[in-house]
This record gives sequence, C-alpha cells and structure tokens, in this order.
Amino acid sequence: MIEAVKFWNEPNNKSHWNFEIDEGWKTFSDMVKLAAIAAKAEKPDITRVLGGISPIDPGFIQHLKSLGTLENLNAVAVHGFPLDWNLWNINEWPAKIAEIRAVTDLPVWVTEVGVSTFGAEEVQEFGFRRTAELLTGLVDRVHWYSLYDLPQAWGATTRHREAEGSSYYRHFYMGLLHEDGTPKLALKHFSDYTPEFGICQWFHFEDHRLEEAVSWLRKLGVKRLRTGLSWADSLRPGADQWFDKMMKALDEFDLTITFCFTPEEKGIEAHHTSPPHHIEEYADFCARMMRRYA
Repeated sequence: MIEAVKFWNEPNNKSHWNFEIDEGWKTFSDMVKLAAIAAKAEKPDITRVLGGISPIDPGFIQHLKSLGTLENLNAVAVHGFPLDWNLWNINEWPAKIAEIRAVTDLPVWVTEVGVSTFGAEEVQEFGFRRTAELLTGLVDRVHWYSLYDLPQAWGATTRHREAEGSSYYRHFYMGLLHEDGTPKLALKHFSDYTPEFGICQWFHFEDHRLEEAVSWLRKLGVKRLRTGLSWADSLRPGADQWFDKMMKALDEFDLTITFCFTPEEKGIEAHHTSPPHHIEEYADFCARMMRRYA
C-alpha cells in the first residue's frame, strides 16, 4: 500500500530540475505546494514528503521554507553517496542529518543512500554495513539505492555526463544485484537490517525485472519500498495498464511513491527536468495517481 508520496526527486540537482530556467525555485515551490494540497484532498492522512535533496544543503531547505513550500508537507528527504559522488566522509552521516534538523522541525528521511561496485564489490560491502550502523535508529526511513544495477543499454538520468567523466559510469553499479540478477557481496548482509532498512528501486516503463524484483524483496525481508510513478510515462500508450500491473505487484510493500519527470510536451524546455508550462497539470497528475492507487 502507499504510505507516503514524494513530490519530485532531487530538485536542487540539475540532473532532475532545471533551476537555470526556474531561478530561485519559485515555480518548483508553487508546483509542490499545489500538488501537496491536491494529494491531501484525496487522502488527508497520506504522508507527504519533499523530494529528496542532493546535495544535502540546509540552505536549500531554508530557502524553500521561506517560500512556504513545506507548509503542507510532513517530512523532508535527503540523498547521499559519500563513497561515490559527495565531497564528504561516510562517517559524517549523523552530522549531515543534524544540519537539516537544525533548519526544519519536519522529520528527515534518507530516501536514497548507496555505494557503487565500480571499483570493487568489497567497497560496497563495507559501505553498506557502515551506512547501516550510522543510520539505523537515527532517522525514520532509510532506502538503500538500489536492488539492481542499471542496465548499460538504458543510460543514466543525468544532464552532465561529459562533466562527470568516469564518475558517470558509477551510476550503473549501484545495485545489490548485477544487471543479470546475480548477487554481489553486500547482498548477504542486507537482511540483517530489514525490515527497518528499505530499498529504492526505480522501475522503467514495462520493466522486465518487476516480478523477479518482488521475489528478491521478499527473500531479503524488505517491507518498505520506494519507487516512482512518472508523469512523462503517464502519457505513453498503455501507461495505465503498466502502472496498474506495477502497483498490483508491489501492493504488499509499504510504498513511498515519487511523482516526477515532466513530459517533453508539457515543459518550458523539451526535457524531463524542465519546469512545466502549467503547474496545475502536475498537481492533476498527482491527484489522479492518488485516486487510482492510494
């Protein structure tokens, strides 16, 4: 069942929101405020969460707070990858959480944290265990990213591949399972921390891994799963049938659902990171998904 909904993903990361078009995040703020009200109207007791921020920036939370963005939200979320992309040490996790708690009274969730096996599986094995030691009991929700490696043929969701250099390829090695479904070293430790530890697994449109993923989540004792419903995908032929299949397959888990990705034809720029021409259309999408699935 859906226990929480998130409005967008990494809004302070240009790979997910074009803040050069939306300078100062004014459009983003108005869009989230409208969507939160729409979701609340459909199911008043649903937990409403600000899309996880990356980088972890208390100044960004303060700015959104000043715009009134957080008024109808119940939690804020952060994402961190200190062994791959962030310029801080993995042992700084408690300090990073404290930075956000210092600027908001809302609970802080960690809805993406992970370690790639780009260099070695042993790095992920260490990173997972240390992350679990640091975050278990510190925050209400932790979602490890991710169950599966990203298939090489799909490409990573990023706007700055060239600027990332070799770091871009780390995107493809974040899973506890290889692309072919075989386990990595860290997988054997995961069930030591469930059900408190959840998984974040994005499913692509008509994703062939859905049934196998459900089987693995059961084996690992996962109860909390974060995934997404894509506004862009909702306009594809057969979208409702795919969404229905996915949500039925995942119904046994406590779901945190992220609403994100602007349809190209709806954006100021023809890109999934673009602010939409009409923020009401994003709110309408959120409300429709709530009526259908929550």
